[in-house]
Amino acid sequence: MSEVVRIHKVDRLYGKKSVIKNISMNIGEGEIFGILGPSGSGKTTLIKLIAGIDKCSKGEVLVYGKEMPDFTVLTKIGYMGQSDALYADLTGYDNLSFFGSLYNLKGKELKSRIQEVAEIVGLVEALNKQVHHYSGGMKKRLSLAISILHRPTLLILDEPTVGIDPVLRKQIWKQFTDMKEQGTTIIITTHIMEEAEKCERIGLIREGELIALDTTERLISQTETGKIEDLYFKNEVSL
Repeated sequence: MSEVVRIHKVDRLYGKKSVIKNISMNIGEGEIFGILGPSGSGKTTLIKLIAGIDKCSKGEVLVYGKEMPDFTVLTKIGYMGQSDALYADLTGYDNLSFFGSLYNLKGKELKSRIQEVAEIVGLVEALNKQVHHYSGGMKKRLSLAISILHRPTLLILDEPTVGIDPVLRKQIWKQFTDMKEQGTTIIITTHIMEEAEKCERIGLIREGELIALDTTERLISQTETGKIEDLYFKNEVSL
C-alpha cells in the first residue's frame, strides 16, 4: 500500500498552548482512516494540518511526498470542515457549479457530476433553492457534495454525517466504500461509534496526544465489551 500521508513528530502551538503534541502516523492509499477523540482533543487541528489549511510548529506533514501546505497537491484533496463554507444567497446548484469551476470542471462534465453528487447526498430536489433556505442538515450535505465533486484522491472529512439521518448516512458510507475501492484515501473524524468501526484503522487522540493507533479490529479486541469508546473510559476520558 503506497503512503499518501506521513506525519512525523508534529507539534502545533498557538502561542504557548500546545494543541498537537509529538504525533507521528502514516496513512496509506485506499485506506479509510478514523481519527477519534473527545471535543478539544486536537483532531480538527490535525486534519487541518493534513489538508494544508494550517501549518505545524514542529515536525513535518507530507502529503503525496510534499510538505504541507503545498498548492501543487491541493487539487487532489477534498476537504469538509465542521463549519459550512457556502454562499447563502446562491442556490445549491450554483454553489456546486462555482466550486466545480475552481477544479476546472466544465460543461457537460460539470453538469453530470453535480447531478451525481446531489443524488449521493439526497439534494436533487433542493438544488434550485437558495442555500439560506436550507436546514443545517441540508447545508452539511451540500458541503459534503462539494468535497467529493472533483473526485479527490484524498478525502478529509471532519464529522461529515453529524445531523444526517441514518438512512442517508448509510448511503453516504456506501459511497465512501466505493471511493475507497477505487483507490481514494479517506480520513474521517467522528464521534459516532458505528462509523468509527467502519474505518480500517483508527488513531485515538487525547489532549493533543496520540494514545493508540491500530486496526479497528485490534483496538476492539483490547476492550472487555467490544466497544472502542471503552479505551477512553479506561483513561477517564469520555466522548
